[in-house]
Amino acid sequence: MTDGKDERRPAGELEASVMAALWVADGPRTPGQVQASLGADLARTTVTTILSRLHGKGVVERQRRGRGFVYFPVQDVQDAHGLTARRMHSELDRDSDRETVLARFVAQLNPDDERILRDLLESDG
Repeated sequence: MTDGKDERRPAGELEASVMAALWVADGPRTPGQVQASLGADLARTTVTTILSRLHGKGVVERQRRGRGFVYFPVQDVQDAHGLTARRMHSELDRDSDRETVLARFVAQLNPDDERILRDLLESDG
């Protein structure tokens, strides 16, 4: 018997939803506050687990408040672009052969993205 709460969604989708809720918040949020902003289809324990995982990945910070924590995005992950950049760094850090990983990444870029990357690397800012 299922009430819809256990319907599985990809972890990345849930993480993105939680991050979106934190980005629009006017300050740190408890798991219950994040859950309320997402709607009633997620259990608070699920939101807490996602927030804990995001904290473990270094994407959100947390501060003790009462018996629990409040969560907020880290400074360099204040939007979806920052989150994507952080994920790219995390993936790069997982492999000891950074040169090969970067070479394969660049080799798979389309010409427009390659030009953008080249321009960024050649710029002073």
